[in-house]
Amino acid sequence: MSNQAVDVEILGKLTRVNCPPGQEEALLQAAKRLSDRLKDMTDKTKVTNEVHLLTIAALNFCYELETRDSSSQAQEQQQIQFAERMEKLTASLDDALSKVQQGKQSS
Repeated sequence: MSNQAVDVEILGKLTRVNCPPGQEEALLQAAKRLSDRLKDMTDKTKVTNEVHLLTIAALNFCYELETRDSSSQAQEQQQIQFAERMEKLTASLDDALSKVQQGKQSS
């Protein structure tokens, strides 16, 4: 399967981009998201230099990804710690039940 050219619009300008088959809609949504973000930034900052805007937008997206990755790693670590605690608790309960059963058998 070969890539196909898709026209995306960013800040009112069309750009032709190669896209894997079946990913056209995702690419168009990504382009819309980028264009919307750039328009918002232009309105808020009054910066009109497109290279500057694109640089700031790229930095913002990378920061968001980095933050999301860090958050995901923290959540994974919490899940690992939770699983370890559950294993210890299960072992403690098994030990306690074993002792209770042994006590019943001794009587």
